[in-house]
Amino acid sequence: MAARILVTDDEKMIRWSLRSALEEGGYSVEEAQTAREATEALNKDLPDLLLLDLRLPDGNGLDVLRSARKLSSNLPVILITAHGTVEGAVAAIKEGAYDYVTKPFEVADLLHTVSRALETSSLRQEVARRREESYRSFGTRNIVADSTAMREVARMVGRVAQSEASTILLLGESGVGKGLVAQALHVESRSADRPFLNVTCTAIPETLLESELFGHERGAFTDARTQKKGLFELADGGTVFLDEIGDLSAGLQGKLLRVLEDKVFRRVGGTRDIRVSVRIIAATNRDLEAEVREGRFRTDLYYRLNVIPIHIPPLRERREDVLPLAERFVALFNSEFKKTVEGFEDDAAEALRSYSWPGNVRELRNAIERSVLLTESSRLRLVDLPREIRDRTAVAVAAGSGDDADGSSFVLPTSGVVLEEVEKEFVRQALERTGGNRTRAARLLGINRDQMRYRIEKFRLEVNGGARRHGGAHDNGD
Repeated sequence: MAARILVTDDEKMIRWSLRSALEEGGYSVEEAQTAREATEALNKDLPDLLLLDLRLPDGNGLDVLRSARKLSSNLPVILITAHGTVEGAVAAIKEGAYDYVTKPFEVADLLHTVSRALETSSLRQEVARRREESYRSFGTRNIVADSTAMREVARMVGRVAQSEASTILLLGESGVGKGLVAQALHVESRSADRPFLNVTCTAIPETLLESELFGHERGAFTDARTQKKGLFELADGGTVFLDEIGDLSAGLQGKLLRVLEDKVFRRVGGTRDIRVSVRIIAATNRDLEAEVREGRFRTDLYYRLNVIPIHIPPLRERREDVLPLAERFVALFNSEFKKTVEGFEDDAAEALRSYSWPGNVRELRNAIERSVLLTESSRLRLVDLPREIRDRTAVAVAAGSGDDADGSSFVLPTSGVVLEEVEKEFVRQALERTGGNRTRAARLLGINRDQMRYRIEKFRLEVNGGARRHGGAHDNGD
């Protein structure tokens, strides 16, 4: 479809000349000879480009320009001016005009200017469209925050994203969504149209990670046949997300500290400092304070990273978010697998709410993906969920049930249970109920302390003061 151009000039021959040249160039042209006609045409149907004479019989072209900019800041405006009013055209460019042409003008030059203006406008619109898509997909509105804890995280992200903070530290267990928060921090920042590059520090061998981050010069090592720019250089003006920063080697910790403090680095094998302006978002599931005490993480780097920490709570501490997250994943996998699952039966919903989610949001996502893919029902049922969730639910039912009709103390669910899982869950609950006191926990289960210790080791349960967690549930990444 041909681009529409509004030509505004009080001289009939100029308008005719412009129309002829533009229509021959493949454009659709409308005309206006006064400021009033131009303003009415703009309000009625915005064109793709405005060609505007600065001097009009009923007003100044600058007034039309201002009206056009109010209607659309992306509308390209090219001024038509005589040699004696070039200063006015320059002033108009400061107010947002794209360029100007002087009378008399060369048709080829005019068409070239129009083409460039339309191309620039198209690129700006594409950037704006992609930015809006990123915002819809990764902005704070995409963070499920029914719980008070996550609403506070979302508020914090919104404030920090627009700030001048150059270093942000994301803390939380594996799978809680640190990667999503990092993307939200980027797309809601003033640098959203600049690169967002991420690297998982444990995913790349240490010998290659330095080159990945800082780049290398040709001949720096055996396979360095060409010069390579690193992530910090490629992300200049944007964001670098360093996931699992707690696993960074001591040598790279020192080099990262220099980037944070001085905004400079050298490529591997290089002798020249390279200066960059990047926001660094670091994330870890480790206790960095403990790592510092043990000498595995530099104290100065920790304090430099910890200027703005954002802690993302585990899913078990924000159970209000479980079902909204699950419903979002159902919609996602409905689209991916061409399914029409409408939601959850009550027993499945209750199972999702009561499960402890040691793998956090990642585990929930994987569970819903499997369930949506395999179910033959219009709504997800308890039987559609992974076995570990069904078993944990069965344990909860058994623990909370009274005597049934035949006098039994517990009710065996129709789906059955894994006996070892039942035992493990009761041991975990006993420890939780007693604040980690093994003797009291053993008494609750009718066993002695040695038998309790044996089961803690067997099931790899960790007991640290009052804090309990499953020692066998480890996920990597975010």
